[in-house]
Amino acid sequence: MSRTSEPPALKALPSPLNADGVRRKVGIEVEFSGLDEDRVAQILCEVLGGTPRQEHRGRWEAQGTALGDFEVYLDSRPLNKLDDNMLTRQLRDAARSVVPVEIVSAPIDVEQIADLDRALLALAEAGATGTSSGVLLGFGVHFNPEAVSLTFGDIAPVLTSYALIEDHIRRVAGIDLSRRLLPWVDPYPRALIDKLASHRAPKHMHELIETYLELSPSRNHGLDMLPLFTMIDKARVAQAMDMEQIGKRPTYHWRLPDCRIDEGDWSLAREWNRWVLVEQVAADTSLLRRLRAAWRDHRASLTSLRHDWAGTVARMLREAGL
Repeated sequence: MSRTSEPPALKALPSPLNADGVRRKVGIEVEFSGLDEDRVAQILCEVLGGTPRQEHRGRWEAQGTALGDFEVYLDSRPLNKLDDNMLTRQLRDAARSVVPVEIVSAPIDVEQIADLDRALLALAEAGATGTSSGVLLGFGVHFNPEAVSLTFGDIAPVLTSYALIEDHIRRVAGIDLSRRLLPWVDPYPRALIDKLASHRAPKHMHELIETYLELSPSRNHGLDMLPLFTMIDKARVAQAMDMEQIGKRPTYHWRLPDCRIDEGDWSLAREWNRWVLVEQVAADTSLLRRLRAAWRDHRASLTSLRHDWAGTVARMLREAGL
């Protein structure tokens, strides 16, 4: 595979530093098929430096790269829990047609996304394939941008911004139809958006977490707030959720439902810039207020289709120069 277009320039976050004055970082997870874990680790090290190292069967690391360490593994909890024997190896090999290999980066600087894009291009040239290679392939990309702080004032506008412009993002991203049929890409329910856009929107963190757990108690959304809310109030989240797969971390967990690693015009940079748009809207108090009012008007109309709302958002973003 070769790129048919150069990746766009990476957009900077409107708030590039965290509350301690340190540059914010982002962890990235990428799922794909077509290559074994050992080959993936080797290619990462060929492009980024470092040393491939096998942790155990099916799990490798690319250690000491220019972007830090990477985990590389077959993304199947049941398989990864099994002992290493002939049957497990056969099951693992059979699962490769539908279970992705996943690479997980250490937190990296935003500017280093361009370097990771180079490594993904090398993986694609070696045979890595993404969502489009199969109807039922649930491969995605996850960004974990560090929150500016754990305060209500920094987090609530980002959540509200994403909720209001999600339909627009999904439309311009052209989410693969097969992914729309899978549960972990559900859009936020309208009830949550109604609350966030209302005159009675949450006014403090406890109320924000309560609202989210009441109206959207699931990890199966594009922006999964549960890891961040667990960092803030684990006890409250645990009252409502099974915590087996929810870890606490001071980051937003943004799931892109497609990995298009083998498509010539796809790049992490292009997808990252969509997240920057979320934070740009969150930082624009006037625009966010207008979007909230427009949503209330939209919901008061006789018909309130999500497609129509996406068009309204697109127009308002253009008028705001975004």
